[in-house]
Amino acid sequence: MRVRAGRPDLQDHARWFDAPAATADSALTVTWAGVTTLLIDDGSSAVLTDGFFSRPGLVSVGLRRIAPSPPRVDGCLSRLRVDRLDAVLPVHTHFDHALDSALVAERTGAALVGGTSAAQLGRGHGLPESRVRTIASGDTVTYGAYDLTLVESRHCPPDRFPGRIERPVTPPAKVSAYRCGEAWSILLRHRPTARSLLIVGSAGFVPGALNGMRADVAYLGVGQLGRQPESYVREYWTETVRAVGARRVVLIHWDDFFRPLHKPVRALPYVADDLDASMRVLTRLAGEDGVALHLPLLWQRADPWS
Repeated sequence: MRVRAGRPDLQDHARWFDAPAATADSALTVTWAGVTTLLIDDGSSAVLTDGFFSRPGLVSVGLRRIAPSPPRVDGCLSRLRVDRLDAVLPVHTHFDHALDSALVAERTGAALVGGTSAAQLGRGHGLPESRVRTIASGDTVTYGAYDLTLVESRHCPPDRFPGRIERPVTPPAKVSAYRCGEAWSILLRHRPTARSLLIVGSAGFVPGALNGMRADVAYLGVGQLGRQPESYVREYWTETVRAVGARRVVLIHWDDFFRPLHKPVRALPYVADDLDASMRVLTRLAGEDGVALHLPLLWQRADPWS
């Protein structure tokens, strides 16, 4: 298949950047900070997925060992107005999700929650075992105001670094050290309001894994989805959005994660993904189901339940 040069123009999708902004009355908010980093916050209790803020450049990732950038991590936490978290949850352990997860947990006093691969990243960083929580698919754990259920999922094909991380990773390390590990769909329930949220970090799925579960809102990873046939996109939608009955969907993991967060966000290039193709199919599916579809704004506190 011939690959187009360049990248999608986000102006072509401008009308979808309309997720409801939070107000002073919002009881629960979600803030997107690139890829699948999401801050879920009710003003007194907060959890974070991934926490990927360092975003090393393509040359560094391809030719050098990579490590978290403490100044970038601290700067992004400050921009999010975060100094304490109850938990940090990597959706899987590729570098563009989990490179900074242990450092963020250390900075914020959070537990690092995930599978055995995430635990190896915590140990490599020197987090105490009391702050590393290893759970299995279907387990529900409680942190702060949230009940969190991690459900087995899959990485969208291709997975360039498959397999689990078998030993502690101490940065700087090669990008190949950050193997995918366990890939999760995360179901979050905010106990005070009973609001629910599904977070799917990668555009993969295990057939039937989410059947019988419910979520009001889905934050849906679409990285590499535009390189898949339409039949795959439809099945992905069915196994996630339709499975949990979500009525609002926010699309994440479409941004160029080699670009630092102090620069304007842009889409991944066509050689890696095709957001245009993803949007053509997903907007049609959302229309068929009467589901509100959005793209998020970087750093904006949103209230997707409003």
